[in-house]
Amino acid sequence: MENKEKTAQEIFTRMATLCSRSEQCSTDIRKKIVAAGLDENEADDIIEKLKVEKFVNDERFIRAYVSDKFKFNKWGRIKIRHYLSMKGLQEELIQNGLEELDKEKYKNVLIKTLKEKARKVKKKNKFEKMGQIIRFAQNRGFEPELIHRYLNEVVE
Repeated sequence: MENKEKTAQEIFTRMATLCSRSEQCSTDIRKKIVAAGLDENEADDIIEKLKVEKFVNDERFIRAYVSDKFKFNKWGRIKIRHYLSMKGLQEELIQNGLEELDKEKYKNVLIKTLKEKARKVKKKNKFEKMGQIIRFAQNRGFEPELIHRYLNEVVE
């Protein structure tokens, strides 16, 4: 029993170190704890302790994730939501995190993305060119209604 306690303490220390280096969400930490050999109940205890000591905070993780994926990867809300949902995070927290995106910056990034893609597309046919640009922007996770709203500003 004492050996198991030592292992749980070691894993807690490892997870705390990991969380202090970069934002982590509770589901990722849970996977790592279980992979290290502890059961679900022990994982719950460790995650609860990490939350109490403020190493893990899913809301903070979501805000950082949304900010980073938008700023560095130029992802839209749909793609960000998808990846956060895959991590099993609460929809309400995801929605709150996405609402923090600055609407003006979001619009500007979308327009810039559309313009950059429009310059690179070599299609002669305007219809094909627009189709390629739309697909590209949708793959980046931007909302179809916003893409169509700003597309005309980009494609002559």
